[in-house]
Amino acid sequence: MPSNTTPGLSPDHFVAPLDETPLKAVDAVDETEKPRSSWNDAWDAMKTRPLFWISAVLILFVIVVAVFPQLFTSTSPNSGASLPDSNGPAESGHPMGFTLQGLDVYARVVYGTRASLTVGLLATVIVTLVGVVIGSLAGYYGGWLDAIVSRIGDIFFAIPTVLGAIVLMSVLPSRTPLTVALVLSLFAWPQIARIMRGSVLGAKSSDYVMASAALGVSRFRILLRHVVPNAITPVIVVATVSLGTFIVAEATLSFLGIGLPGTVMSWGNDINSARSSLRVAPMPLIWPAAALSVTVLSFLMMGDVVRDALDPKARARR
Repeated sequence: MPSNTTPGLSPDHFVAPLDETPLKAVDAVDETEKPRSSWNDAWDAMKTRPLFWISAVLILFVIVVAVFPQLFTSTSPNSGASLPDSNGPAESGHPMGFTLQGLDVYARVVYGTRASLTVGLLATVIVTLVGVVIGSLAGYYGGWLDAIVSRIGDIFFAIPTVLGAIVLMSVLPSRTPLTVALVLSLFAWPQIARIMRGSVLGAKSSDYVMASAALGVSRFRILLRHVVPNAITPVIVVATVSLGTFIVAEATLSFLGIGLPGTVMSWGNDINSARSSLRVAPMPLIWPAAALSVTVLSFLMMGDVVRDALDPKARARR
């Protein structure tokens, strides 16, 4: 009978064959499975929350309305004005009533979605790109570049976004969605840049960054391949919330008469037009204001869900 002893052990010590132990199954590693990233963990955390699906459905609905308004109404928002219908109540084919000029409120709310959402998306994209680039360079290279960027950011931080936009928009000859988005971005980029700078400062001292530098990888390549992808998480959270803020800012400028021109349909312009008859006919103001509130709320809810999903501490508390 063969001995199950191993060299160096007394005959009283036996070692069971590996096939007869559960260690092989316990220690087995599925080499075909891809390693999980923080984004996979974030998706798993988000998809189990009802708030994520509610906000996602609302955002998707708003986007579809903005891109394809003709799917939701066949009524022209600018034609068919009838003075007898001025501030008229809801009726068949006109579920939200009429404006002071006798235009269909529902059609104007539907078609006004595009301008308001366009300004919010453009401003968010511009602010995110500018803030990520400037914040990454300042945080990673430091020195005089960091000092200059920080001082310029402090100057813009001292100017409230809406107040600065009011002053600048009042002197601009052209007022298009792109113009409004650029003006808002001019005063809003320091927030993203400062957040990105702080995140880069924490990421550039990580072990994988030092290992890449030891292997001879250039600093700029390390910044693009390793630092930025691992530092951009808080920026995504802030950008999601900021989109709703920019939509409100556009509505505020249009309400004050210095945002989009009256020929462009937006919720802010409609609210501004309806305020003169608020006491006698509040619904032409309430409907675009309600659409604005629901849209902004959906982006804020999505921002809260994304923040909780991307923050490991928040996931641990749940």
